[in-house]
Amino acid sequence: MEEHANTPGMGIIQNNIKTIRKKLGYTQETVADVLGIARSTYTEYETKDIEIPLNTLEKLSDFFGVELSSFFSENEDQLKDTLVCAFRTDGVSVEDLRTISKFKSIVKNYIKMRRIEKNGQNS
Repeated sequence: MEEHANTPGMGIIQNNIKTIRKKLGYTQETVADVLGIARSTYTEYETKDIEIPLNTLEKLSDFFGVELSSFFSENEDQLKDTLVCAFRTDGVSVEDLRTISKFKSIVKNYIKMRRIEKNGQNS
């Protein structure tokens, strides 16, 4: 059974996913291709009040280069600040985008480790 992100603020998640996607200049089709899902399914994630599988949110987080928590943020200014390693990738193949997504995941994890290390030194 697949784990789902089930929160009362599903509209917030949908809005944030759409906002980030547009800010990065991706089409719904490109994102769906990278996720390995049908475009119609991805479109529903942005437009309908449905549960989005947690593993899909994690893949989106890696692909967009943002923290998973940014999908749940109600603060638009905070959302803008979460684009950790966002850059445009016009004309890049889906396979290359998947590789870039893996790289972004590594960068995000490195940043988290540095933050934990810094907090540990301040204690």
